[in-house]
Amino acid sequence: MIMEKKKLNVLITGGNGQLGCALREASKDSPNRFVFTDINGLPGKETVYLDATNPESVAIICDSEDIDVIVNCAAYTDVDKAEDDTAFAAVLNRDTVAGLAAIARARKATLIHISTDYIFPGDGCTPIKEDAEPGPGSVYGATKLAGEKAVKDSGCNHIILRTAWMYSQYGHNFVKTMMHLTAERDSLKVVCDQVGTPTFADDLAGFIVGIIDGGKLDRTGIYNFTDLGVISWYDFSVAIRDLCGNVCDIIPCLSSEYPRKAARPNYSVLDKSLVQKVFGVKIPYWYDSLRKCIDQIRSNGN
Repeated sequence: MIMEKKKLNVLITGGNGQLGCALREASKDSPNRFVFTDINGLPGKETVYLDATNPESVAIICDSEDIDVIVNCAAYTDVDKAEDDTAFAAVLNRDTVAGLAAIARARKATLIHISTDYIFPGDGCTPIKEDAEPGPGSVYGATKLAGEKAVKDSGCNHIILRTAWMYSQYGHNFVKTMMHLTAERDSLKVVCDQVGTPTFADDLAGFIVGIIDGGKLDRTGIYNFTDLGVISWYDFSVAIRDLCGNVCDIIPCLSSEYPRKAARPNYSVLDKSLVQKVFGVKIPYWYDSLRKCIDQIRSNGN
């Protein structure tokens, strides 16, 4: 007798952010059930109200929806503001994550948690592996690292995915900003001494859904996931301009010319060899994904 595979109930926190919206699209044909939650609504999107900072509320919805997997997309991501808003950044990036991990452990559920390249100092010159020594240079990075520690210390089944430079057709991000600026301005300066790899939210969302639908939740641990390739913010800006057919003169400059409240990693290229080996995932090249995103934005009028 063939046993029918159990349908999984998946809770998404931060369901109306960039990655949350991408997960909505990626999970449309999933055999599993996805419950999208957020503290804010989004026109045309079915959203269950949930304040993820309240563990009692999270526990209630996890019980009522019989949740098997929690995907945490909620985070404090305003890197400069976090330098002054330290307490709330810690609440969202550390305490909330600890609460989700405790609930996942109690339910014997799996927590998929999104982390960042900012946990590293960014002072190297070779792709960063998962076991590299962390050393965040900002409040944002420090609170995200504390969130990772909370997940590991909880003893819950977990998959931590570190990513970087995320963009999409949704919300506010670097790609949409550059599409606008290069269309409106004759020239602008962009830093050329910060190097990394962009991540198209659709690519990460597709990977996450693939983990869940593909029965790979037992492959626990920490993994890096961005698109492939290495570029600077200047290179990224030029590619956006060229794909849009704009004629703005983009001038490379140093980070020291535009000091920011929070330090940025100079080098944050993440090594993806482990995630490719363990999950057998084929990761797209950044330029190909950028082209897809710009086509989406134009097609959808975003």
